Amino acid sequence: MLPPYSCLINQPSLPPPPPPPPAMEDYPMLTKLESACSDLKTLLKSSANLQTNLEKLDDNFDTLQETLTVASRRLAPLQSLSIASKALETRINRAVSPALVLIDGFRISESLQRKLDDISTKLPAQKSQNKRLRLLIKYVDCVDKLNIAINLLSQEGGPAIQRLQEVVEFLSRTKATDQFRTHRLRETLVALNALYETEVDSMKFDGLLDEALLNLQDEFEGILLQLRHHNIGGSDDDGEAEAATAATELGTEMEVEVLRRISETLTANDCLDICIDIFVKVRYKRAAKALMRLNPDYLRTYKPEEIDEMEWESLETSITLWIQHFELAIRTVFISEKTLCHQVLGNIMEGAIWQECFVKIADKIMAVFFRFGEGVARSNKEPQKLFKLLDMFDSLEKLKSEFSNVFEGEAGVDICSRFRELEKLLVHSSSKVYWEFGLQIEDNQDGLPPPQDGSVPKLVRYAINYLKYLTTVNYSQPMARVLRTEQIWKSGTGITDSDEDLLKDAISNVMEALHRNIETKRSGYKDKVMYHVFTMNTYWYIYMRTRNTELGKLLGENYMRKNYKVVAEEAAYLYEKQAWGGLVRLLDKEDIGDEGIGDESIIKGKLEAFLKGFEEIAQRHTSRYSIPEADLRAQIKEATVKLIVPVYSDFLEVFSGVINVKLYSSPESVESLLGQIFSGNGRSSSMGARRREINRMEGRNSVSSEIDSIPGRRSVDRFQRNRSNAGDD
Repeated sequence: MLPPYSCLINQPSLPPPPPPPPAMEDYPMLTKLESACSDLKTLLKSSANLQTNLEKLDDNFDTLQETLTVASRRLAPLQSLSIASKALETRINRAVSPALVLIDGFRISESLQRKLDDISTKLPAQKSQNKRLRLLIKYVDCVDKLNIAINLLSQEGGPAIQRLQEVVEFLSRTKATDQFRTHRLRETLVALNALYETEVDSMKFDGLLDEALLNLQDEFEGILLQLRHHNIGGSDDDGEAEAATAATELGTEMEVEVLRRISETLTANDCLDICIDIFVKVRYKRAAKALMRLNPDYLRTYKPEEIDEMEWESLETSITLWIQHFELAIRTVFISEKTLCHQVLGNIMEGAIWQECFVKIADKIMAVFFRFGEGVARSNKEPQKLFKLLDMFDSLEKLKSEFSNVFEGEAGVDICSRFRELEKLLVHSSSKVYWEFGLQIEDNQDGLPPPQDGSVPKLVRYAINYLKYLTTVNYSQPMARVLRTEQIWKSGTGITDSDEDLLKDAISNVMEALHRNIETKRSGYKDKVMYHVFTMNTYWYIYMRTRNTELGKLLGENYMRKNYKVVAEEAAYLYEKQAWGGLVRLLDKEDIGDEGIGDESIIKGKLEAFLKGFEEIAQRHTSRYSIPEADLRAQIKEATVKLIVPVYSDFLEVFSGVINVKLYSSPESVESLLGQIFSGNGRSSSMGARRREINRMEGRNSVSSEIDSIPGRRSVDRFQRNRSNAGDD
């Protein structure tokens, strides 16, 4: 407390006040403190105001909370009622929505049925093929949609009605709505249930869908019947024939599309078996008719066991046709049928069914072809059948890859197995025919004696031409494959000789058998001249017919020369010696004496004997001996002329002073007569007439003479063949 004011009065006077303090600007720190103090006061005042506001707010919140609590108590029953209504609505909607979908399904089905009925009315009147196919696609679309709608009704109808029934029972039990609405909902349930139970099965099995499926089956069969093989059984023109061996598409793109859609629709409606039966039945009929246009009567006329009774010409023609028809069936008919089968049925069951359908179509036709081929392979093993068997085997070899591709997969196992069995039969039969042919030659099974005129036996001609034909390009390769296959089967290993060596050994065996046959036949001649004529003719024929041919090239020129040409030349030399050597000896001048001094009777006797012997030899040549080869006759003629004419001419010239040589045939006439003998035209010699004229003039008979041997001064070189080459018989 301050001292009382009176105290101050009594105090002595104070000293003078001190000087005023300095100004605030002189103390900046104090200024800052004063500012901070002012801010704190303001803050404290604001805090006090905030505290007051918070207290008011707290009072307001308590009042609001109390109000909300009262409102909540009042609204609680309404909230429960709202939740119950929402749940009921959800339950009713969950039951009614499927029922509405079911009703929409019935409406859609009815619309599709009307559309189907409309299209089915238009189809018979449609003349244009393309427009008709387009209508069919629309028809198939409607059938697919109707099937989907009916399946949806069938699958969803039961659950929808079940849910609707549960709602009706719930409403009836809980009284959640008024009786009028519950009654209407129950009537709807009864009507929908009756519709479902009666209409769905009717639409699926007895209604328009069933009728539409029957119509599609008829359309499916009708379109398949229209798809024909137009390139079978056409003209014989080469261009058209080549075109006929190429597979073609059956049906247009639109036709194939319609067939595919129908097959898928039938499959989706449990008609797969019917679809397959229709397809297989119709396409088998069309494939068979296409091949029947080729007129394969041989497949129907003879059973396999009756093939041996067929005439060879008919059998040969039938085998040729079989090869052509078999190739055409694989490369044309079945490839086209397989393509169509894949196009139409390829999508069914993920592609697991179409190959079996194709094999069913081809199986019966292939069985007929196989039966005939097996019958031929099992028939009698006659030599002439070899080439047709090789043709069949070669044809199968060329078709093997294509055949495997056509009948690929598990479905074609049985057909491919039968194809291989036929190949095996042909290999065994071809090999057996060939080896039996060699045995028949060696055993001389023709049963014929050697030719009476010394000509080439028919068996030799047949065998040589047979082997020549076998070694041509067309048959040498198939025969080599047969021999190689047979050797592999017998040895059990894959190691074999080359094709050329196999064929050469096989041909050589038959040639050796033929050689033994010839030796057997010529040993039956008692006439030595005929013996040499036969040998000369036969071996010369073999050599000349094989020279410059595939047979000769295969056996080799050295082999042919050594075994045939040399033997023929030796036989020709011996023939000349045996047949004409005695005439030369008759004109020997040693027993007559010096030139021009001999006995006239001896000279005339020699000439008479010569002319008589010449006539006899000429008669034997024209009536008994035969040299059919023109080039061989020419060489024999040339050698005989060189042997006879110079000796005869020299004899006449030496003794021209003793006898009248004009009474005898001139050397030119003798040479001309020799030409007639070896002319090959069968004319008899005029030597006999000339000799009889001489006998009348001389008044004496002809003198017989013995045929003696002459010195071997003639070389085999005279019988070289000229450049000409005789053709086959």
